[in-house]
Amino acid sequence: MTSDNDRRRGLLARLRRQRSVAPSRGRRRLGAAVRLIAALMLAGGAYTVFAPGAQAQDNPPLTGAAAEGKALFDVSCVTCHGRNAQGVEGRGPSLIGVGAASVEFQVGSGRMPMARQEVQAERKTPVFTDEETRQLAQYIQELGGGPEVPQGDLRADGNLATGGELFRINCSQCHAFGGGGGALSSGKYAPSLQPATDRQIYAAMLSGPQNMPVFGDNQITPEQKADLIAYIQETLKNDQDPGGFNLGRYGPSTEGLAIFLVGIVALVFASLWIAGKS
Repeated sequence: MTSDNDRRRGLLARLRRQRSVAPSRGRRRLGAAVRLIAALMLAGGAYTVFAPGAQAQDNPPLTGAAAEGKALFDVSCVTCHGRNAQGVEGRGPSLIGVGAASVEFQVGSGRMPMARQEVQAERKTPVFTDEETRQLAQYIQELGGGPEVPQGDLRADGNLATGGELFRINCSQCHAFGGGGGALSSGKYAPSLQPATDRQIYAAMLSGPQNMPVFGDNQITPEQKADLIAYIQETLKNDQDPGGFNLGRYGPSTEGLAIFLVGIVALVFASLWIAGKS
């Protein structure tokens, strides 16, 4: 009997210990859950407080000129280039990353906006004023970055001799030796440089419009660009053709053809005249 009572007492003691341990483990688990919820709530509150500030830093407000440019863009450009300048398939390319230089060239020369898609955008009377063009360029620049045309005199201290050498090496193959332009493949052409301004020439070198390659500062330095612009503006445009008729300034092809036709005709008539006199 004594041993049975001892076993019962031992069993009851173990049950009491298990009951006392179970609530202790439950309280620990409940406390861990409460702490976890509190930590999550604290993290969520911190994100709510600081996230708008981080977003504001990632998307800074537009400057005054860029805001004016956005208003112009939303009216005149959004149809082809999209509301966020991301481009519209079949209508216009994305403008993200093209920079202000591309806008200055395309809009400032009247090539944009285009009435319809063609092989090549032709130079036309600009739709926007110079100020509006700068505003559009500033908006695209702040929207996605890219190359910019520097301010100031772009041909200051330009060396005409160096500019002529650079022009003959890099530009004459397409624009001809006299800057009159020339035909390219697939119905495209290199335009004449006669109406181009300093900023348009600089912008074209930075952006590489149409078939023109990009001449960044690693290919042609800013000092060399000044030499090129000085040569184009002060030599090509002011040359009075001391050699006579310029034949459109298309280079040696037209000159060779003219010499061949004129020379052959002259020789034929000279031969007939000599034969008649003999």
